[in-house]
Amino acid sequence: MAEFSGSPEDRPSEISETPDRSQNSSADFDPCTMRKTKPGLKRLSLTLTVLFSFFLGAPFLLKSIEIYRSPLPFRDIDSLSDSVGSSLLLFPCHFQTIFVGFDNLDAYELGSSIRDEMRKLTEHPVCGACSGSNYTVSVTVESASGCARNYNAESSCMWRCGAIGELDFDFGSGSDDDGVDEFLGSVLGSCEGLRKVYSVVVVNRGGEIRAVVGKYRHGWIVGRVLGEGMDELVARVAETFVKVFVNGGKESGSIHGEFMPVGSDGRIILSFNLLNADPTDWIYDWDFRRIDEILFTPVIKALGPVANISVESQVLYHTPKSSISYWDEKLDSYIFSTKDLPFFVNSNEWHLDTSTAAGGRSKILQFVLYIPSAKECPLLLQLPNGEISVTNAFISPMWGGVAVWNPPGCLRDSGSKHPAWHTISPQDLQKVFEIFMGQLRQLFGLKSDSLYVGVSGTTNLLASEKGFTEWELDVLSRQHACFNLVSCATTLGSLSRLVQSLPRMIIMDEIGKQDDVKFSLEAAKLTQNNASLGIYDASASPQGKQDR
Repeated sequence: MAEFSGSPEDRPSEISETPDRSQNSSADFDPCTMRKTKPGLKRLSLTLTVLFSFFLGAPFLLKSIEIYRSPLPFRDIDSLSDSVGSSLLLFPCHFQTIFVGFDNLDAYELGSSIRDEMRKLTEHPVCGACSGSNYTVSVTVESASGCARNYNAESSCMWRCGAIGELDFDFGSGSDDDGVDEFLGSVLGSCEGLRKVYSVVVVNRGGEIRAVVGKYRHGWIVGRVLGEGMDELVARVAETFVKVFVNGGKESGSIHGEFMPVGSDGRIILSFNLLNADPTDWIYDWDFRRIDEILFTPVIKALGPVANISVESQVLYHTPKSSISYWDEKLDSYIFSTKDLPFFVNSNEWHLDTSTAAGGRSKILQFVLYIPSAKECPLLLQLPNGEISVTNAFISPMWGGVAVWNPPGCLRDSGSKHPAWHTISPQDLQKVFEIFMGQLRQLFGLKSDSLYVGVSGTTNLLASEKGFTEWELDVLSRQHACFNLVSCATTLGSLSRLVQSLPRMIIMDEIGKQDDVKFSLEAAKLTQNNASLGIYDASASPQGKQDR
């Protein structure tokens, strides 16, 4: 291995060969090209030009990244929410009582007594009822000496003295209540205008006491009414006004007005379904068009102020129920109880929601006519008290109703592989759709029967060929107006709180303009104004339902 043995003197000098960097650095500055004066106005003007261009474009930059928020009337929305939340929507109502065949009665004192009794019954009013401080009670007393009226008597709706004597049939026998109803309707026809007046005619004569409420806005009490005393008579008149005409004769446990089965767009679709559980046993069809023209056309027209209603129908096959029935030897029938009702509807096999006309906001009410198979026919519904249901039907609130129809004799078509087609007879179909009409009334919160049992006694309620009487439509209009107003205020209040809590949320013009928020506020204010004037139909009109 070679070794380096040279002396230090013989090594090359590293220091001498290193370039002089300080000398090279000073040589880089050329005195000919180097600036010898400070920056002047040229550089300053260039800097200012750049800054000016930046500030000039800043608004366009901010505009391009701006979050668009259409202005909303937050103050008006909060005012509406506070108004609806602090006070109920109550309507002014007008009542009148006519006493016929009474002597020595003071009309002023009777009016005051009836009003006081009504206030006791309306201590806790509900939304859509009549205001206890904003209704009038007029009284007319007809005696042999003439008619006496209190100061609240309506000049346009006065009872014609001696009108009862024009009746050519027995007023209180009950043999022709429809005739009495039409007669009183002709006498009190002037009370059916824009300012609706509810009337009760009390006739003092011999016989049993009978109370009837007609198809219009009046009722009558006939019989030996003084036998019970004037206090009881006044209480009965007040109960008829409050419990029947104002509250619709509803019982505790019935469907309340806040659950009105109406879509947010003001539409209801009535879907009628005929279900053949097992078509290998028998196949039934129905003449639905005939029933639609006869029965549902007047109903749809009557409910026009409350909702826009359309009707559909279909026939389905292979639709067994989900619940299990058992054989009862005593009844010689298959039985399903009320405990089985939650499991009766077979959502897997019953394809009921097939409506193409229903939008996302429309309400569909299903009405099902179920025809059981031969292996569970006849099929009967047993009530909790052990009795068999007369209608053999039940309802599901906000969904619809089901009726079970057993074919005559429950005889299978002789084991044929191709059973014959049958059509439900018009008589049976009429009974079935009367049941459906009662279910529709129950879904609206009204009574399905024709009796009101109150504290003061029993009152007969006459049925209307339209399915709903005039005073029942008034009840529905008032309650639905309240339902619409509360829903509108709740929805707008939620929208206002949401928008204000999210400052970077985009709000398009379609929300802030007339089509939505502003139109809803106008409709709500119009509803409140109509309610203050006692205009029921306009308060609950389908136009006002567009607020949601």
